Amino acid sequence: MSMFKIFDVSGSAASAQTQRLNVVASNLANADTVAGPNGQPYKARQVVFQTLMMGEETAAGVQVSNVTEDNRAGRSVFSPGHPAANEQGYVTYSNVSPVDEMVNMISASRSYQNNVEVMNTAKNLLLKTLQMGQS
Repeated sequence: MSMFKIFDVSGSAASAQTQRLNVVASNLANADTVAGPNGQPYKARQVVFQTLMMGEETAAGVQVSNVTEDNRAGRSVFSPGHPAANEQGYVTYSNVSPVDEMVNMISASRSYQNNVEVMNTAKNLLLKTLQMGQS
């Protein structure tokens, strides 16, 4: 594998983690909402990754293949005075778990940072190799 393919592989992973962070941010922003854009309670979204082959070589990166909705029921809270309450007086909130989303955010952030560190290390190794050739 070419030394330069490291940048392609790590770059694809960093890009995928950026998309994951955007989905997590959207989930967290809607954690306590009672209605999404369609009038129904907001459904948490999760990113699905897939392998991305990098040309004809053995290098493989990652890409986002899909963003799926979590179909679990949202939490119901008894609040008969709320404008969004049903006939029984319950309000259905989104099914987003802020704790799960924070864990997901930390994981995506660390993965992004690790890929940036891989690219920086590869860059430094290439620069050292060029400096050796100048001596």
